[in-house]
Amino acid sequence: MSIPPGSIIVSDWHRCADSREFFSKILHKKRRRKFGLLEAPMMPPHMNVDIVRYKVLISGKTGVGKSALAARLAGLDLPKMHYETTGIETTVVFWPVRLKDTGRVLFFRFELWECGESAMRRFDHMLPSCKEQVDAILFLFSFTDRGSFDDLSNQISRITESLDRVVKLVVGTKFDLFMHTDVTESDVTHFQELWGLPVFRVGGDVSAGLGEVAPLLNSLAENLWHQDCMAASSVSISPQAALRETGSEIIV
Repeated sequence: MSIPPGSIIVSDWHRCADSREFFSKILHKKRRRKFGLLEAPMMPPHMNVDIVRYKVLISGKTGVGKSALAARLAGLDLPKMHYETTGIETTVVFWPVRLKDTGRVLFFRFELWECGESAMRRFDHMLPSCKEQVDAILFLFSFTDRGSFDDLSNQISRITESLDRVVKLVVGTKFDLFMHTDVTESDVTHFQELWGLPVFRVGGDVSAGLGEVAPLLNSLAENLWHQDCMAASSVSISPQAALRETGSEIIV
């Protein structure tokens, strides 16, 4: 079960004036800055910011838009043509949040992993590599592909097998093509009631604003932080120690 939005973090913080200095570190000329695997936002000396790192797997059938979602969350241009990912691709996304209880700012570093369905079937090591030390999984379906929605239950059960602790969120892509939808709102509501998982809707071109990706990235951050805090409390680890356990670092 995911937690209600805004339980732990300030959900609309990206719209607040005091967030601009932090969000400016992931922007360049009013567009999202692209980060490589070894890169991080440059912080001025007066900002002490914790970076918490998480591995996120994007799962779904061929053609549902896994690569497009990764590009959207990173603020990059969407692929103009569809091609199946031939192996494993990774995308780094940084996202700052403010905790409600302490006012503390955290920079989440999401390393998004995706793998083509054909490659996963051909090479036995692909899926175990994607699942190794994964913290969260985004399960995708397309509103224009009924089969991808009907396969969600099987996909969730298959991918999460043997995983003890992982955040699960569902994303419906191509929501802008509502004239061609094969999945109704009642279908989505029934799924949410059955599985207890939130369903996010994405579609259309990537805009320069942060508002279109904020709900999904905030939910991902909030649920991952909650998961780690619960794990830390179960073994009597302080939040500061929990930060170290997640591989965080202090930027000074």
